[in-house]
Amino acid sequence: MALLNFKRRETVTDTGVNPQVEAFLKGYSIEVMPRTAEKVENFRDLLPEGTRVYIAHIDGTPIEDMVATARRLAREGYPVMPHFPARIIKDAATLENWIAMYQGEAGVKQALLLAGGVAQPVGDFHSSMQLMETGLFDRAGFERLHVAGHPEGNRDIDPDGSMKTVTEALRWKQAFSERTDAKMAIATQFAFEAAPIIRWADSLKATGIDLPIHIGIAGPAKLQTLIKFAIACGVGPSLKVLQKRAKDVTKLLLPFEPTDVVADLAAHKAKNPDFNITNVHFFPLGGIKTNAQWAIDHGGASAVPASQA
Repeated sequence: MALLNFKRRETVTDTGVNPQVEAFLKGYSIEVMPRTAEKVENFRDLLPEGTRVYIAHIDGTPIEDMVATARRLAREGYPVMPHFPARIIKDAATLENWIAMYQGEAGVKQALLLAGGVAQPVGDFHSSMQLMETGLFDRAGFERLHVAGHPEGNRDIDPDGSMKTVTEALRWKQAFSERTDAKMAIATQFAFEAAPIIRWADSLKATGIDLPIHIGIAGPAKLQTLIKFAIACGVGPSLKVLQKRAKDVTKLLLPFEPTDVVADLAAHKAKNPDFNITNVHFFPLGGIKTNAQWAIDHGGASAVPASQA
């Protein structure tokens, strides 16, 4: 398939920046946790003005820590998008309280809604669709709601690898996007190869799911770290990119960077402007500072930190 031939990429400019990558990284987002955010002295030294910062809510993290992180980021001038994992939220009253805390303390108007990684729900909710059906986000005036996507499937939901249930859920969310005032998009799990990502995005569009896609990209990290997270998160066939790298002892100890997958997706986007991947979302598995520096090195004007703009 000609569209998936990435042998020829846009050449870099005199500044060393690939203009396609620069355009593709514009408006990128990044994910933090309370404990990783604590290690950053000032986000404005790392992230562009207006960067959307997701706050991952890991089971066991007190809501007070989540809200404190949101408040800190908002004060530094960044729009915050906290995770709302359905399976760790006891009931509608708890959800309403979380929303009120986020809005009262940090002015939050955006949320990533997902089922969550725990196997057994702690209460009434087991899916992001149930969170949406409460109507609480609309009543609170949320301006943006993101939902999860899985370019290589989710074997917790579709053990046979068919992606049937996942796709049906996205169809439901597509329909919901037409009756909510919030803007919606799909934020995805990370993958390490462009071809399966492109096939997945095109397949969604072919079935009538045209929500914008914010593609998950794993930031630079040690190879062993990436393989560990990839297996834990259920990354599919593109894991072979890491496994092949692991066989080369000369590269085993070097950080793995997302340069190739980002460049390939950027080239495809440049040739196909209506391609439904609109943004990059970084998982800084090797650290926020490391990820931000990679973006600065490759993103040109799209990644200039706020303190330097």
